[in-house]
Amino acid sequence: MHQIEPFANWLRYYDSSEDTQSPFSGKEYNYDLYTETIYGYYIDPAWDSFGSETLYLKTLYADYVEGYAILEFIGEWNDTINNDIMTLKRDFLETLMHEGIRKFILIGENVFNFHGSDELYYEEWFEEVEEENGWIAAVCFPEFIQQELRKYRIDQFISMGGTLQIDQWRTLHPVKFCELVDQLIQRRLN
Repeated sequence: MHQIEPFANWLRYYDSSEDTQSPFSGKEYNYDLYTETIYGYYIDPAWDSFGSETLYLKTLYADYVEGYAILEFIGEWNDTINNDIMTLKRDFLETLMHEGIRKFILIGENVFNFHGSDELYYEEWFEEVEEENGWIAAVCFPEFIQQELRKYRIDQFISMGGTLQIDQWRTLHPVKFCELVDQLIQRRLN
């Protein structure tokens, strides 16, 4: 697991440690020291902790004017034991929303498991961004994770599957990627 790195080719466009509006502003990374673990397995030092024991993220891109954020995840999303969605929403997402982010793209290729609970925090998050014409999109989540999300009715708040399985997302400029996801979401809404 330590070999899975967050996507780094967009660092020339955005770096959360240099973004004064980011919760990770000023964070210094030691790429020679592996300290964070998921179930005893070390993960790459570039991943950021938002307070979960089993789920980490990386803000790949944020545009506060257009209201976009692209977040890549690694680990086990566990709402049953750790209530990861509550921690994510309260300790991270609300900071971004306060700064004007209302369109969230969640990259889930490295989400290895999902344990659901209720959908209350997802509903709250969705309602808050929807008021500002925003949305939440899950891109490239494995099919079995999408099935679990549907089982817990999370798909009524987060768009996923179908055209949002954008395998070539890494080849796009982050602005073009945000625009593409926005177009796909708008088609679904119309």
